[in-house]
Amino acid sequence: MEEPWDFEFLSRIADGCLSFLSEFVDDWLANDMRVSIFKILLSWLIVSLIGIHFAWKVYGNTVNDMYYRQGTGQNGGTPDTAPHLSGWESRAGDTLKTHRD
Repeated sequence: MEEPWDFEFLSRIADGCLSFLSEFVDDWLANDMRVSIFKILLSWLIVSLIGIHFAWKVYGNTVNDMYYRQGTGQNGGTPDTAPHLSGWESRAGDTLKTHRD
């Protein structure tokens, strides 16, 4: 019985990754328009993520406190149940509403 993860399979994966990386490096070093656009977009993404990270570091607690409900209850200020109802149960005298055509 042949093992599914044999050396040949792993060798093919490694060769594929190395060829992709060498092609990527060749394209990266070329002065092509699509490479320039890719570099601009990649740098924009990295700068944006760094900006979001630092903004969250500075203002994260403030934003969290704005949306965190203060008080007691299941969701902060909301009560667990309405005082005149007993959860999902209805009173014995209530008639059930049905859909009528």
